[in-house]
Amino acid sequence: MEAHSSGLGRKRKREELNGEMKEAECFRKLPRRTLGLTEPAPFADELMAARTPYVRVSMKEARRGTPEDRPVRVYADGIFDMFHSGHARALMQAKCLFPNTHLIVGVCSDDLTYKFKGFTVMNEDERYDAVSHCRYVDEVVRNAPWTLTPEFLAEHRIDFVAHDDIPYISAGSDDVYKHIKEAGMFAPTQRTEGISTSDIITRIVRDYDVYVRRNLQRGYTAKELNVSFINEKKYHLQEHVDKVKQKVRDVEEKSKEFVQKVEEKGIDLIQKWEEKSREFIGNFLQMFGPDGALKHMLKEGKGRMLQAISPRQSPSSSPVREERSPSPTFRLPFFTSSPFFSPPPHHSSAHCTGKDEDD
Repeated sequence: MEAHSSGLGRKRKREELNGEMKEAECFRKLPRRTLGLTEPAPFADELMAARTPYVRVSMKEARRGTPEDRPVRVYADGIFDMFHSGHARALMQAKCLFPNTHLIVGVCSDDLTYKFKGFTVMNEDERYDAVSHCRYVDEVVRNAPWTLTPEFLAEHRIDFVAHDDIPYISAGSDDVYKHIKEAGMFAPTQRTEGISTSDIITRIVRDYDVYVRRNLQRGYTAKELNVSFINEKKYHLQEHVDKVKQKVRDVEEKSKEFVQKVEEKGIDLIQKWEEKSREFIGNFLQMFGPDGALKHMLKEGKGRMLQAISPRQSPSSSPVREERSPSPTFRLPFFTSSPFFSPPPHHSSAHCTGKDEDD
């Protein structure tokens, strides 16, 4: 304790030398003692009562930090039905209010909750157990009172009560924490927006048919779910229709995938065809184009043909043609009287006698 005070004194002196006194910076944080980190938090009625006298600490002392053997005892109460992250965040804030905090959480019973608030989803034993497994909780008070009395605060040696600052209207009071605030024992926390037990129940009621059908599939009976015979058949029919719809969706998805694959293959074929067509056109132009190989071949062939069919150059002096003997006369044997034909030698001279005589 002396070392603690001397350390704070040196720190204050340094701050006074700087000309500023920042109370928040002179707090010495102590390690938090949380049994819930390794095991569930114990119940208050199972713990031994403390024998030391109960002396509350002030807010200033609590913020500066108390000795390790004297943590600040903070109390937070609630119903904690369907324990969720909003509850956990509120308890985390209560645990982190002071450097050295022992968090006590009070959970109201079923009878008290039904009387002042309404029906719960979880029974009191389930709610006690859920809170005891929260890592920020050091102690759980079962069957907590709806309104805190001085006797209850003294029994559990409570220094401060943590709750959100919104007035809690219940049990014929405008704010059940009004006397706690007036006594200077109230430590406000912030609510987590967007989540609460009522919000979760609203979601379930909104999607009631979906949850009923799901639980019927899991093996719950219609009696357990408080569902009539007609509604049970209706849910089974809806389930069958949904299965058919799902099959149709699966077929549509598969057909879309098939069409997509066909399109991809078609695009690949078109690209390959374009590449081949470009190659074919290039080869065609290389062979039959204006400067293609075929033109050169035709030129060469034409030159060779012209060279082959062109006449040789005539010599300067042509030789004298020799006179040829006349071709022998062709005589027909039937036309003996023709002056152009002479009878063959083997004919008799009698055929020509008249003519000779006339000549």
